[in-house]
Amino acid sequence: MKIRKSLVVLLLIVFILPSEYSSAQYKPDWESLDSRPVPAWWRNGKFGIFIHWGVYSVPAFSKKGDYAEWYENGLRNGDSARIRFQQTNFDGKSYYTLARDFHADLFNPDEWAKLIERSGAKYVVLTSKHHDGYCLWPSKEADRDWGFAWNSVSTGPHKDLVGELFKAIRKTSVHPGLYYSLFEWFNPLWLTDRNLYVSKHVWPQMKELVNEYKPDVFWTDGGWDAPDTTWKAQQFLAWLYNESPVKNTVVTYDRWGSDVRFHHGQVYTPEYQPDLDFKNHAWEESRGMGWSYGYNRNEDAWDYATAQSLVLELVDIVSRGGNFLLDIGPDAHGKIPPIMQERLMQIGDWMKINSEAIYNTVEWKTSAQWSAGRKDYKPKKEDNNFIRKITLDPDPGYAVKEVFFTYNPATNTLYTIFPKYPSDKKLVLKNISLPKNTTINFLSTRKNVSWRQRGKDVEVSLPDFDLNTMKAPYAFVLKIENFGK
Repeated sequence: MKIRKSLVVLLLIVFILPSEYSSAQYKPDWESLDSRPVPAWWRNGKFGIFIHWGVYSVPAFSKKGDYAEWYENGLRNGDSARIRFQQTNFDGKSYYTLARDFHADLFNPDEWAKLIERSGAKYVVLTSKHHDGYCLWPSKEADRDWGFAWNSVSTGPHKDLVGELFKAIRKTSVHPGLYYSLFEWFNPLWLTDRNLYVSKHVWPQMKELVNEYKPDVFWTDGGWDAPDTTWKAQQFLAWLYNESPVKNTVVTYDRWGSDVRFHHGQVYTPEYQPDLDFKNHAWEESRGMGWSYGYNRNEDAWDYATAQSLVLELVDIVSRGGNFLLDIGPDAHGKIPPIMQERLMQIGDWMKINSEAIYNTVEWKTSAQWSAGRKDYKPKKEDNNFIRKITLDPDPGYAVKEVFFTYNPATNTLYTIFPKYPSDKKLVLKNISLPKNTTINFLSTRKNVSWRQRGKDVEVSLPDFDLNTMKAPYAFVLKIENFGK
């Protein structure tokens, strides 16, 4: 009898008592919606992979520095390079005819999923639909409102690409997510009746994506051409948080209208803006490995960030309290370009050794330790390898971040991450006083290292640099246990 009562109590706890999220009912206003906590899985995951893939992957072309996924917009708005490329390679035909060449014939979702998991990423965000309106799932609204076949099942690969990737991702530890563009540049309904477009096109598509695929991330974009009231964003988010099948797990962002970004929404979204961060608010910087999100065949190897600069960008963002969403752009056949595969594997090699300094951490009281010199350098978008430039140059002429800090509050562990191995094997941690019995572990070797207090600073003695034992030497991590609170 006692066992039966205990079982009843356990069932009540598991199935009836409200969770952190389901206990709340959110109103369709920003004050209420902004009070919803960001799910812990996302806060702790820190690193995600963005995927820009669609009809624009057929031409896969733009000038260096431009977004290849904006190919159609360039064709319609006088971009001479894109117009010339279209005339030379596709006889100047309409952009919409390119869907027939979007075959995805080499798309292997299980290989994609394994590679993404190997990179150390904890979530993935696939473009279900970009600004051209082409859908990677069987959306009847796309075909109906465009007046011709305009989704990946009715034309092109004749596959539900969202469904196939989500099935593969769910075999891994990675959370599946979707990007969705609210507006479409040249959708006939959008151009004639915006309110009807929202009610008959956008809302049905968004609800179908959420109900059918149950994404843990719903990354909206393209809202800048109208205020959030046009999109009925607050009403949709109230439904998403209160009634949808992902109400307890989904993460949303701040791109819900021309008046919303960086003001409302769960997660703020700088892109290629390494000088931005946001105190006391969740944020995530996104960028491609090169200049573009969608694959751009016009880019060369030297246009891609190095593995070290990408690792350091991840470290820099996490040290300042953010998440990093790194983009890959597959080609029209469904292959992730080899240079992108290599970068993901290289990041994964580093994460295998050092991921505890990334996952489950928060910003410490000091995010970085600067070298002597100026600290007013502001990296710009055009500084593609900006982390390499401001951190690794032997004599940059301005102050650099020579040590980054992250902190795990659950274990009271401070992590110090340094990109340059000191030639004298001495690393000085400034303005830190450690208790005498503190243990410092060097994650590259998994061995403790000696240290001594020198006034206000700590001097750590490192072992000889050895590539045979120190794998993925893009940055090095010291784990200081029971310290940092």
